[in-house]
Amino acid sequence: MLNLLNKLKISKAELFAILTALSATVLIVSNLASTKMFDFFGTGLVWDGGAILFPLSYILGDVIAELYGFKCAKKVIWTAFAMNLIAVLALFIVQLLPPGPGWGNQVAYESIIGFMPRIVAGSLIAFVTGQILNAYVFIKIKEITKGKHLWQRAIGSSLVGDLVDTMIFTTIAFIGTISTPQFMGLLVIAYVSKIVGETVLLPVTYGVINLCKKLVENEKESG
Repeated sequence: MLNLLNKLKISKAELFAILTALSATVLIVSNLASTKMFDFFGTGLVWDGGAILFPLSYILGDVIAELYGFKCAKKVIWTAFAMNLIAVLALFIVQLLPPGPGWGNQVAYESIIGFMPRIVAGSLIAFVTGQILNAYVFIKIKEITKGKHLWQRAIGSSLVGDLVDTMIFTTIAFIGTISTPQFMGLLVIAYVSKIVGETVLLPVTYGVINLCKKLVENEKESG
């Protein structure tokens, strides 16, 4: 499989488009998953489903910042934001349409993927703020370390980006709707789980960056 990927010829522009599409997809799916709250391994603390997938958005953000720089990273962030907004508006319009004869799932639709202003607002604001901070800190650490020690900028940027993202989203989306202990538990668990997840997946970040660099090099060599 790796040999096959190494033989692929993908331009830097094509790779950028693929990474942008993946970033938008991860954001949209994680926002849909966030509508479900579940018990955190029998502790009585709640956790939103989006936290399972969302760390991947920061891994993709690191890959894009590493390969393309801060300006391009911001373009991807705003593109993903726009794609998510389109998805939200489309689902909201569908929610407003009158149910067809014999279709009795309107309430279920509204409960699962219906328009939830607080979750939507929290998600959009948190995503843009957290991701831009993540990319900015990532590039600054890269400049300070002169491009060495990828793990330092990957983890360091996540510590900042994830913290801001988690605080904004959790506060806007859930404060006042769950008890204070549950809110604090959700805040802590969401943040820690994201950091742990991204740290565990650090080898994946290294692998994806190396693979992307190899793909682009193959394109240059064949050019």
